[in-house]
Amino acid sequence: MISSTNLTDSPHSRLFRRLTLVTVVTVYLLIIAGGIVRSTGAGMGCPDWPKCFGSWVPPTEVSQLPSDYQEIYGAKLKGEVEFNAVKTWIEYVNRLLGAFTGLLIFAVLVVSVPFLRSGHPKLFYASLAAFILVGFQGWLGSKVVSTELHPLMVTLHMVVAIVIVFVLLYILARSYSENLAAGKVQNAKRINTLILTVIGLSFVQIIIGTQVRESIDLVVARLGYASRNRWIEELGLEFYIHRSFSIILLIANILLYFWVNKFVSSFSPLSTLARWVLVVVGLEIAVGIILAYMGVPAFAQPIHLTLAVLLAGVQFIMWLSLDMNTKEQDHCRLVAELS
Repeated sequence: MISSTNLTDSPHSRLFRRLTLVTVVTVYLLIIAGGIVRSTGAGMGCPDWPKCFGSWVPPTEVSQLPSDYQEIYGAKLKGEVEFNAVKTWIEYVNRLLGAFTGLLIFAVLVVSVPFLRSGHPKLFYASLAAFILVGFQGWLGSKVVSTELHPLMVTLHMVVAIVIVFVLLYILARSYSENLAAGKVQNAKRINTLILTVIGLSFVQIIIGTQVRESIDLVVARLGYASRNRWIEELGLEFYIHRSFSIILLIANILLYFWVNKFVSSFSPLSTLARWVLVVVGLEIAVGIILAYMGVPAFAQPIHLTLAVLLAGVQFIMWLSLDMNTKEQDHCRLVAELS
C-alpha cells in the first residue's frame, strides 16, 4: 500500500515518478521533432494518415509508388503531392515518436491507478487527462494532414502539445512534492503574482511566435526554401512585435530572479529554478537572434520552439513549487498553533 502522506517510500511511487519523467522528456523530444518537420517543410511528407503513402512502412524511393501516386494522393488532399524520401521519413519518424509518447502516457495512467485508493487521486485524474489529451492530439494530427497544414490546425496542434506538457509536469511536480516544497519563502503572494505574470507573458510570446511562423509559411510558399535569407525581410508587423516582446519577457524574468533571491532561502528549489529560467531565456533570445540575422537556419527553428515551451514549463514548475511550499508552511503554522 502506498502511504497517503508520502510518495517517496514506495517502489511503486518511484516507478511512477521515473516513468513520468521519461514521458516528459519524450514529449519535449516530440516537440523538437515537430519543429524539424515544420522547418524542413516535411509536414506533407506523408500525404495520408495514419499510414504513409498507403503503407505502414513508407517507401524509400519513388519506384515503390504507383505511377499515378500524385493523382491518387493529390486528389485526396486537393493538392499536388511530390514524393521526397527525406521529408517522408522525417514526418514518419515524427509520427512514430508521437505513437511512442501515447504508449508512455497510457503506461503512466495504468501505473497511477493505485493512487485512487492511497490518498493521491489527483495523480490518477491528471494522468487520465493526459491520456485523453494525447488521444485528442492524435485526432488533431489527422486533421492537420487532411486540411493540408491549415495554419489554425497546426497552431492548435502545438497548443495541445503544450497543455499535455503542463499536465505531465503537474504530475511530476506533485509526485516530487516533498522535494519541491523545501525552503523558506517570504512575500509568497507577491512572488506568486509575478510567476503567473511571466507564465502569461511566455504564452503570449508563444502565440505571437505561431503567428510569425504562419507568416513564414506564406513567405515560403512564394519564395521557396532556397530563399531563406529573404524570409525575414518579407515578414510583417507580427515579427517586430515578437522581437520587441522578448525584451519585456527578459525584464520580467530578471525581476522574478531578483525577487526569488531576495525573499526565498538560497537552498530552496525555487532559487535553482529561477536561475534555470534565466538560462533558458538567454538561450531563447540567442537562438532568436540567429534566426533573425542568419537567414532562418533550419536547425534553429525547432530549438527556438522547444526552448519557448521549456521556459514556460520551468516557470510552471516554479509556480507549483511555490504553491506546495506555501501550503506546507501554512500546515506547519497550523500545527504549531494547535500544539
